[in-house]
Amino acid sequence: MNAEQSAIPRIWVFVEQQEHQVHPVSWELLGAAKRLSADLPGSVVEAVLPGHQVADLAPQAFQYGASRVYLIDNPVLEIYRNLPYAVAVSQLVKEHRPEIFLIGATTLGRDLAGSIATRVSTGLTADCTELSIDPANHILAATRPTFGGNLMATILCRRHRPQMATVRPRVLPMPEPVPDATGEVVTVPFDMREEDVPVKRLRLIRAEEQPNIEYAEVIVAGGRGMGGPEGFALLQELADALGGMVAASRPVVDAGWMDASRQVGQTGKTVRPKLYIAAGISGAVQHRVGMSGADVILAINTDPNAPIFQIATMGIVGDLYEVIPALIRQVKGQSHDGQAHL
Repeated sequence: MNAEQSAIPRIWVFVEQQEHQVHPVSWELLGAAKRLSADLPGSVVEAVLPGHQVADLAPQAFQYGASRVYLIDNPVLEIYRNLPYAVAVSQLVKEHRPEIFLIGATTLGRDLAGSIATRVSTGLTADCTELSIDPANHILAATRPTFGGNLMATILCRRHRPQMATVRPRVLPMPEPVPDATGEVVTVPFDMREEDVPVKRLRLIRAEEQPNIEYAEVIVAGGRGMGGPEGFALLQELADALGGMVAASRPVVDAGWMDASRQVGQTGKTVRPKLYIAAGISGAVQHRVGMSGADVILAINTDPNAPIFQIATMGIVGDLYEVIPALIRQVKGQSHDGQAHL
């Protein structure tokens, strides 16, 4: 890399793939990187793609905004293990010195990001909900909840590079792909051998499949106002009629009424459905941070002063055990060709 190339501000996005399937947060981050580049003069958006025999995934990165893909292809990268991934990506970072490096705050991304930041001696802002370019300093302003979600902190990394941040899935919008977009693939040599990796995968024991509420288009969520676990069968009936999924607030999960995989909020999942129905949810800020990006929010609560009504598109003040059955009847009565509408 010559001096002219090194002077270009590079915004990098880590493309997370497992078993040849790219996690959608990678594309969300490429969309965010494109927006950031508009406020960072002369910057370019590039992607980092480690794995084995994954070159065919590079065109997708171009479609979502990358102008260049750094392909690190080696058999030791076929399955995710922290050491080979951290070494491979850190070597690339040290060589090219990107200005900003974004990684999804998934289980894999959280594990990897800290290792990379340590190896390249930079800072890392974790679990961000908003990214922008600070106009005064022309550096990344990474915003995340703090103090239990009661405050939002914006963090600047003034002296060290790259400026690293992990971002939770679904807090950022999914960009529209550009089908005919093209770019450059740079194949990066990486000579680590299997015998250099102390951790081996002897066999894979797959966990019981968990519901993926993060990418559901319709969500019917229940809170403490449900009164007990029995009421969630009613929410499931409404969700089934709408072609959606059931979710819950943290108090419900803490009470053992629903599994943690269905929790929405700061300590759960972030969702951006087309329709979010909040039944018996008061709307504490910790919950709102996980669902406020929904296109339409319908709140049902007996308390007209519940905070959830402050962000709701529509609100119904009433007993959810009267309102939900009425909604189910209306949805089923208006179903045509297998599609339900409110």
